[in-house]
Amino acid sequence: MRYNGSMDHISAHINGSVPSKKGKPAERATERGDLMREFMIHLNQSRIKAGLPKLTMPRMGKILEAIPTKDLYYLKTVCEKSKDYSKKFWWEINPKNHTPEAKAKAAKRWEAKKLEDKKQKYRDYYNNL
Repeated sequence: MRYNGSMDHISAHINGSVPSKKGKPAERATERGDLMREFMIHLNQSRIKAGLPKLTMPRMGKILEAIPTKDLYYLKTVCEKSKDYSKKFWWEINPKNHTPEAKAKAAKRWEAKKLEDKKQKYRDYYNNL
């Protein structure tokens, strides 16, 4: 009886990947992996410009491991709407930016900015008369 000739290794069945005819495992595509790939592409564009090393899929997995997939869709939407994709991404995944104190501080800055914009609008109006 031959044991090694025609049998697959047990890890091929445990991992859920079945080897293809060429002997390489077939790639598994998941929605989380697609999102990670998309983040990686956008972030690597700005990292290359800044002279930083590229992010890899294992590194993206480690960065995003605590974030549920449904929240990754939100993160993708928020980053796409922002002016600077990379800056928004890194700000959003930082848990320190989402504490009640940080939210209160951001709200205070936002109100101050709105008030300053309103004052500037009146200054511009009266200076142009």
